[in-house]
Amino acid sequence: MTHSKAHKDMGLFITFEGGEGSGKSTQIKLLKEYICSLIPDIEIVLTREPGGTEVAELIRDILVNGASDKLSPRAEALLMIASRAEHIDLVILPALGRGAIVLCDRFKDSSVVYQGLANNISKEEIDKIHEFALKRCEPDLTILLDIPSETGIKRALDRNESDQRFEQKGDAFHQRIREGYLKLAAIYPERIKVINASQTVRSISDEIQQLIKPMLIDRTHK
Repeated sequence: MTHSKAHKDMGLFITFEGGEGSGKSTQIKLLKEYICSLIPDIEIVLTREPGGTEVAELIRDILVNGASDKLSPRAEALLMIASRAEHIDLVILPALGRGAIVLCDRFKDSSVVYQGLANNISKEEIDKIHEFALKRCEPDLTILLDIPSETGIKRALDRNESDQRFEQKGDAFHQRIREGYLKLAAIYPERIKVINASQTVRSISDEIQQLIKPMLIDRTHK
């Protein structure tokens, strides 16, 4: 198979983006349940970044644990995109080739925002690395869960998880994250759909279902 958007005729690739504590994991699980209720026999692959393969999970350990300043911005960007290349080759493209629906917690937009815009590395510089690493693998839809950064950080820290390196980067950093995501959404309005993540879990899920339903109906009529 080619590595271009030919996968549109086979699988479906949906990514979830947002700042810390925006509720991506919860909404991905709810979306899986919804898709299964409509198309019971469909293969659904739940995955995440950084991570998704054995090697990519090892890179994740380096990226998400330890002191917030332990990596230079360029090193962090290259590690993140290295794990993504592995993830695409071994998980995402094979799944799309099988006709699966892939639901991914973070993808390339995270690097543009976290490793790029929030660290004064231009989108163009990150895009150059992605051009080599991603084999033109593009999401069919990106759900951006938008929440005030201070609310999201409080949620994330309250979870008391071990991998909190990014949560510790400070209020100004996370405000730049939110602004960066909204900037990307303005650039790619057809792909990136912004949802207010300050709503109830059910209200957010209902909005996501309304976005996804036409895509699922198209699949069932092919």
